Amino acid sequence: MNDSVPHARVLVLGGPSGSGKSRWAAHLSREHGWPIVRLDDYYKDAGDPTLPSSSLGIADWDDVQSWRCDDAVDALEELCRTGELIAPVYDIGESAATGTHEVHLGGADTVIAEGIFAPYVIGPLRERGLLAGAYCVHHNRWVTFARRLARDLSERRKPPLVLLRRGLRLAKAEPQIVRDQLRMGAQPIRPKELARRLRTD
Repeated sequence: MNDSVPHARVLVLGGPSGSGKSRWAAHLSREHGWPIVRLDDYYKDAGDPTLPSSSLGIADWDDVQSWRCDDAVDALEELCRTGELIAPVYDIGESAATGTHEVHLGGADTVIAEGIFAPYVIGPLRERGLLAGAYCVHHNRWVTFARRLARDLSERRKPPLVLLRRGLRLAKAEPQIVRDQLRMGAQPIRPKELARRLRTD
């Protein structure tokens, strides 16, 4: 593929942890054939001296400093311009990337980028001419709390008490998280409305 011009642009899906970004990204991928880049796979590995710690005694996965924004933006540009990407696979339980996987454009004109820090890529993508749109998916904060806790417990991401304490902290912070994401350029939206809007665009 000629990488002098982009062959696709990026649809950014942000939102609080547990809001359903991954589920709706998968739904949109099936419906439209769009590849997904999971931005949470660009977390820093344990042992990185710049990885922040939380008061819970673990890496602070909710601090943007725990995440490699520049690498994520470069990866999205590589996929949009060349049609392929070797992306990391990050394991929260291991606090490290444990492998890689291939992502192919396959003729699609849109790439889905989803993750809790997704709005941080909006500005850089816009500057590079790669932004298709940006949304902040969210629910009532206690719906998100319950879904997040059920997911994290089922995946054994961290000890249950740590997950509960983190969940309560995130529920308290959620209104501000949503406001911050809107300030960065994401549009607030409920998941079902997102699917309907993309079908009619």
